Amino acid sequence: MKPHVPFELSTPLSPIDHVAGPSHAPVTVVEYGDFECPNCKQAQPALKLLLERFAGRVQVAFRHFPLEDVHPHALRAAEAAECAGGQGKFWEMYDLLFANQQHLALEHLGRYAAQLGLDMARYTAEMDDRVYLQRVREQLQGGMASGVRATPTFYVNGRIEDVSFGLRSLFDAVAAILHPHRGA
Repeated sequence: MKPHVPFELSTPLSPIDHVAGPSHAPVTVVEYGDFECPNCKQAQPALKLLLERFAGRVQVAFRHFPLEDVHPHALRAAEAAECAGGQGKFWEMYDLLFANQQHLALEHLGRYAAQLGLDMARYTAEMDDRVYLQRVREQLQGGMASGVRATPTFYVNGRIEDVSFGLRSLFDAVAAILHPHRGA
């Protein structure tokens, strides 16, 4: 019988990933998430706290994993976030989408884009042409190849981190990497 090997991130970070925190950070947390997922919304403030608590030592990346069967607006919300990202406002849109999770229909997404001061002609053209659909689908496929089955799913330095008992385990995993001799 083969030993159980934890799932690992199949796609390394690249310039198209949306990352908060310094690129030289010794710890990288990658979240596969869905803007319509209540658990992802609950994780959002914890990730901000993680960035604060380990300032300069952790970076957080968000990748799309829209669960279209249960969240009918998740795919278009992901595309809207990418449109905002194309104009340098991914994280601002990320915050707005989670803050307004119950209102993610197309007309709402357009209002959020306008609220952020995006170039609306460009935003509308990109949404109409589904410019970022392929990127979202590629992230979804990368997540499946990495073992993602639900949202949110987190990877710490490339290895899946089980947060089923709470996000505290995410903080503990980061601390264990940064301070390997504590509690040993």
